[in-house]
Amino acid sequence: MPDARTRRLVDAYTRLTRDSLPALLALYDETAAFKDPFNDVRGRRAIGRIFEQMFDELVDPRFVVQVAASEGDEAFLTWELHFVRACGDVLKIRGATHLRHGPGGVVLHRDYWDAAEELYAQLPLLGVLMRALRRRLATPQPA
Repeated sequence: MPDARTRRLVDAYTRLTRDSLPALLALYDETAAFKDPFNDVRGRRAIGRIFEQMFDELVDPRFVVQVAASEGDEAFLTWELHFVRACGDVLKIRGATHLRHGPGGVVLHRDYWDAAEELYAQLPLLGVLMRALRRRLATPQPA
């Protein structure tokens, strides 16, 4: 069961828009650390730039949180990021987040998601190569 701090964060993520970004960032400590497959930054302003870039590059991004749990100052979320590509295709990235709360808000935000499976494999040309490589490297399964 998520605590009140985690529920506020989940609510902010599920309602996240460019206009509501300051409200989300207010839940983070000024010196919070954020890491995902492409970024490793410190500070509320740097975290804000990551989300601003998301809104610049993706059409209609929105988070759907499936599971939220917390114990003490630690929290864990599983989520999907839904967005639309320029060609109109709707895509989603599945991931998980580890959070650590501190007195000034979230002090650690670590996202775990597989860029190869969730993003690269969905791109037309690169996706074909990624799927072929995955088939070649996969352990054979008995018939």
